[in-house]
Amino acid sequence: MKRRMIAAALACLACTAGLSACGGSASAENVYRIAVIIKHTDEHFKKVMAGAEACASEHPNVEIDIQSPTSATAYDEQLNMVETVLHNDGIDAVVLAPLQSSSAAALAETADKPIIALDTDFTSDKKLSFVGTGNEAAAQAGGAVAMEKAKANGADKPQAVILTGAQGDETHEARLRGYRSAVEQAGGTVLEVQYCDAQPDRAAAAMEAVMQKYPQGVDALLVTSDDMALAAIKCIWDNNSAAYRKTVICGFDGNQAAVEALDRGELTVDIAQQGYEMGYRAVEAALDALEGKSVESVIDSGSEVITADNIDAYIADCREKGLWK
Repeated sequence: MKRRMIAAALACLACTAGLSACGGSASAENVYRIAVIIKHTDEHFKKVMAGAEACASEHPNVEIDIQSPTSATAYDEQLNMVETVLHNDGIDAVVLAPLQSSSAAALAETADKPIIALDTDFTSDKKLSFVGTGNEAAAQAGGAVAMEKAKANGADKPQAVILTGAQGDETHEARLRGYRSAVEQAGGTVLEVQYCDAQPDRAAAAMEAVMQKYPQGVDALLVTSDDMALAAIKCIWDNNSAAYRKTVICGFDGNQAAVEALDRGELTVDIAQQGYEMGYRAVEAALDALEGKSVESVIDSGSEVITADNIDAYIADCREKGLWK
């Protein structure tokens, strides 16, 4: 990489000396501009951004432009961002975490530049790779641990409620499938699924409804994001519900607030995504594509099931990466 930059610098010096005609374009210097469009700026995506920025900082010929809509339901706002960068000649590649997979796929069909799906996958011949968590497998692993803990609490056939994101969001739908599979394989039952658009206030309202419908409590509450899990926990404590304080609660993301709640005993299980790795490897994949290197169609950025047994090691790793406040 350094040799390429030195060669480019020498070429420009030659131009200045009048040895050859030369324009001052970015492409002559091999500078690649990569747009990174995320879903929103929660703690998970802050880790993603940190990883993307770290990758760019290690490659002097890469510039990244990180963009985000104002919320996880600002669908049109994000679609406008995607359409703009796809038709911007100054952008060489796009890394996209779509709010709506189907809409992203439709826009991608018009692309003439590399596209990397980030965090949430979508189907398109123009997409080169998906970089993210294997959401279904991760949720199944975490759900299985939650079922074990529910059985340890005396539930022979655990009854579970699932709080999830927006209907049709492939990330949350995959996590939902994983949770459901874990419950069924444990001989349990999913009493119901509440779609909450990944919004904490909607998760709190859904939790209120669940508590009214099942006043005796449920064995497990499986939630597809940490923010929603924390909102549900707050609802339980605000209502001083003794029955639900016994509920095994599983979150998904590995955010600091959720891990701290796990440390306090309020959350039972958390499925940690590797957001930093996700952002880093997505930008790296885009750069590889621009440089003509092969790119794997699926790049799993990894996940880890966090419980009281391994929480200290997880926190130490986050601190080492500068991801723990």
